[in-house]
Amino acid sequence: MITPKSNIQSLFSRGKISPKHLILIASLVFVLTAIWQIFALNPTMVIAQTDANDSDHIYLERANRAFINLVNKAKPAVVQITTTRMVSERRNRMPFDEDFFRQWRRFFPEESPPGEEENRDAEPRQREMPGGLGSGVIVSPDGFILTNNHVIEGASDIKIVFSDGREFEAEIVGADAGRDGTDLAVLRIDQKNLPYLEFGDSNQLEVGEWVVAIGSPFGLSQTVTRGIVSAKGRDTGDVSIATYADFIQTDAAINRGNSGGALINVYGQLIGINTAILTGSGFSQGNVGVGFAIPSNLVRKIMTALKEKGEVTRGWLGIQFQDVTADIAEKAGLNQPKGALVVMVGKGSPAEKGGLRRGDIIVSLNDNQIEDGEDLRNLVADAGAGERVAIKAVRKGKTKNLKVKLGKRTDGVLASLRTGREIAPDAEGGESEIFAGMQVVNLTKELAEKYGYQDESGVVVTELKEDSPAERARIQIGDLIKEIDWEPVTSIEDYRTRLKAVVKESKILLHVRHPNGRPEYVTLDMD
Repeated sequence: MITPKSNIQSLFSRGKISPKHLILIASLVFVLTAIWQIFALNPTMVIAQTDANDSDHIYLERANRAFINLVNKAKPAVVQITTTRMVSERRNRMPFDEDFFRQWRRFFPEESPPGEEENRDAEPRQREMPGGLGSGVIVSPDGFILTNNHVIEGASDIKIVFSDGREFEAEIVGADAGRDGTDLAVLRIDQKNLPYLEFGDSNQLEVGEWVVAIGSPFGLSQTVTRGIVSAKGRDTGDVSIATYADFIQTDAAINRGNSGGALINVYGQLIGINTAILTGSGFSQGNVGVGFAIPSNLVRKIMTALKEKGEVTRGWLGIQFQDVTADIAEKAGLNQPKGALVVMVGKGSPAEKGGLRRGDIIVSLNDNQIEDGEDLRNLVADAGAGERVAIKAVRKGKTKNLKVKLGKRTDGVLASLRTGREIAPDAEGGESEIFAGMQVVNLTKELAEKYGYQDESGVVVTELKEDSPAERARIQIGDLIKEIDWEPVTSIEDYRTRLKAVVKESKILLHVRHPNGRPEYVTLDMD
């Protein structure tokens, strides 16, 4: 048998391979063996050396350093806010030593120590109690600080705590309560040359954009979390803590104590004031990745009003409205279910003076498209009292361009649009008509008094058939039908005349007033 070794020896003896060739072959074998050992026996070394020169790591390090730098720059302008509140308590009949009280509780936990009984004849005394903890943002070098109203509401003493431990007493410049506004407050401390955050343009924010939240969750000062903008334009239906907010939603962790803190963009600019969280069910009160911040552009406007006037005045149109459903949009000839459908126009209101009518669908205000009723309300409030606005409305399929001078939104004018009367369980009348599974009768004086429909006209629903078009449209017994397809109904005769005109329609639009005073447009689906 001929082996490779014998072949090489044979070639060498015949002079085919010289000593130089043999040395060259041996060197090549040595190099290949060394390379194989590096890859096969220690692959991590090669990978590490390769990755060390990978440009991706350079970019990641740059991004990492950029976040560190912007946080270090922004943190000094974010402060912790502590509050103290005064509470009333009645004095006891016999004063006692607190050490004695604690010892008594230790041995007799179910009994009251002598003198602990409340003295109802004594005058209540005021006692300071530590309040909540929150966050704030310095927005000017001369000491103006933004926070949430719910952080400082009812506080008798407000302290601002800096990251270096310094504390300052703060005064309230103005506040805009959440139940009526945005839940913002402006504070001020008597200091100069303070670190502060500049405002960014929240309108330029994009969903998916990186953001950083800084605040004092659970009293832990200078806590930083990072996330993205999850959504924009969250309305008060999503977050009930404020009436006007148009929230930014973020997954940057926000918890209790973050309220009033800063939401910043990658340029270190303030683009929101962290305000609320959506907690999980059960006992969970922590962050579940859904936090809300008031956008900076709205914050700036509210802050300016509070600094200049001490209050925020909002525009008022004087209507009640509802969102436009797909059925209503189809009936009105709209391409999309957008806009705000006017269900009532207040007497003497700016809307009435400007020519708006019940049944109009407001589709734009000052060239801003109206998405829904919340959108209209925010735009009207933001326009301000005394401003003249351009309103485009669709009335019976035709476009109307109106000019309306807004009034001032107050509790009084809002109350003028609400009745809140209680209802009776049923109604009786004379002549009746049955259609779409409901029976109606004329509105008599007795029925008007019974249901609270004085100074109204129409027909009253007295009976409903189960699973009828009327019941599916959420018609209720006691409802007052005032219109059919935008045409007024004042009596049974009007009602019958209007039914003849729409009997072949697949969808019929009714304007009704519920016994609780709330007006609404509903659609009967006759298919």
